[in-house]
Amino acid sequence: MSEHFVPRIGAVFSADIAVPEHEREVRFYSRVLSTGENPLWREEDLTNNLGVPIIGLGARSAEYSQLPLQWMPHIQVGDVAASVQRALDLGGSGLMHAKDDDGRSQWAVLLDPNGAAFGIIPEIPAEAIPPGDGAASLDAAAPVGRICWLDLTVPDASATRDFYRQVVEWSVQNVEMEDGSEHYADYNMLDEDRNPAAGVCHARGLNVGLPPVWMIYLSVGDLVESVRRVQEEGGEVIKVMQEANGEYMSAVVRDPVGAHLALMPG
Repeated sequence: MSEHFVPRIGAVFSADIAVPEHEREVRFYSRVLSTGENPLWREEDLTNNLGVPIIGLGARSAEYSQLPLQWMPHIQVGDVAASVQRALDLGGSGLMHAKDDDGRSQWAVLLDPNGAAFGIIPEIPAEAIPPGDGAASLDAAAPVGRICWLDLTVPDASATRDFYRQVVEWSVQNVEMEDGSEHYADYNMLDEDRNPAAGVCHARGLNVGLPPVWMIYLSVGDLVESVRRVQEEGGEVIKVMQEANGEYMSAVVRDPVGAHLALMPG
């Protein structure tokens, strides 16, 4: 996945969600994400251990009551207003659209034709990038919590690929897949520098049964323990992917209020 906190069209900047039962949800994520000898997420505020916010877990106030219970990635685009219009023209819908006093678009929250929610924001100026991230965040000696990957599983991945290609200006790289004796392609969606930013997948093969929402993959220090804590804290494990030796590769889970996400080793 492309680096975080970079000024680049098509790059995913962060993700957030507004939830009911906020205190319970904070406890759930604090427990599930903060596993391992050196936890990758700070338990007290769910920011990474360099102090830079990566995910936002907000209370579901009246202002946000129309938002679905989905983790929503925030994707940088060149022109928010133009992206909103393209989304509407292609069968998407708008949930929120913030404008300044002069009527200029500042950000928006949209639904794609599958009902997957996502945010679009202007390309972040380089001077607005939080300090302390970058190379250090990828240094194995100083691991931090981060969004490792982002993908969307839908019945018609080709149409969804084309929707995002036009709305957020992603380019596409085919990923060859097999389902029994059949061959097909899923898609890596690339930012303006052709770095993988997200995946769009067909609801078949290993992806059967996954909901059509943007799935954020969060890194944890001890995946087995995190999966155990998901169940202990009132969530549900939907699917676990394992290596041939039984080692956990990733797990798709549902939190106590019904939002889906995936966990993987940091």
